Amino acid sequence: MRRSLPAFLLAAAFAAPAFAQDSTYVTDPNHTFARFSYSHMGYSTQLSRFDKVSGKITLDTAAKTGSADIVIDTRSASTGSPQFNEHIQGADFLDTEAYPTATFKSHQIKFKGDVPDEVDGELTLKGITKPVVLKITSFKCMVHPMAKKEACGADAVTHLKRTDFNMGKYAPLVGDDVTVTVSVEAIKQ
Repeated sequence: MRRSLPAFLLAAAFAAPAFAQDSTYVTDPNHTFARFSYSHMGYSTQLSRFDKVSGKITLDTAAKTGSADIVIDTRSASTGSPQFNEHIQGADFLDTEAYPTATFKSHQIKFKGDVPDEVDGELTLKGITKPVVLKITSFKCMVHPMAKKEACGADAVTHLKRTDFNMGKYAPLVGDDVTVTVSVEAIKQ
C-alpha cells in the first residue's frame, strides 16, 4: 500500500561528491535506507522503510556527472509489525515472492553550482519501470573519521503514485500518493 521504494533511489543522489574525479562509492548498509510514507484513510501518516538497500555510485565532480545503480530488497520492508510486513509484501502490494528486488538506475544528475541537486532515473518496482526524479535536500562529502576514506552522504525525496506500480488496492481510501525519502552514505572504493 505504501511502497514506493524509490528509496533506493536516493542513493542515486550521490551523483557527485566534492572529492576525486571519476570515483566509485559503495553504499554503507548500516546507514542507507529508503523510507516511504502515505495516508492511512486520513487517520494518520504511516511511515515504513526498507532495511536492505545496496548500490554503487560513480562521481566526477569536475565534469559534474555521475551515476547510481541501487538495489532494494523488497523483502526487507519494515512497518514495525510482523503481521503488517507480511501484508504489504503480499501480491496486492509489493509481491515480494515474484519481485524480491526493486532497482533505481540514474541517467542524469543535475547540479546547482558545485553540488548535486537532482537525480533523474528509472525506478523498477513489481516489474514496472517509471521515470523518477530525486530532489537532493542535503549532500556532504568528507573523510570518514572511522573508515579513514572519502565518504559522501545525501538525503533525497521523491513522490510516487502506488497505482503506477500495480499496488493500488484500497486506493483512494488508503492514499495513492507515496513520499519516498532516501538517506544514503557511501564510502569511496
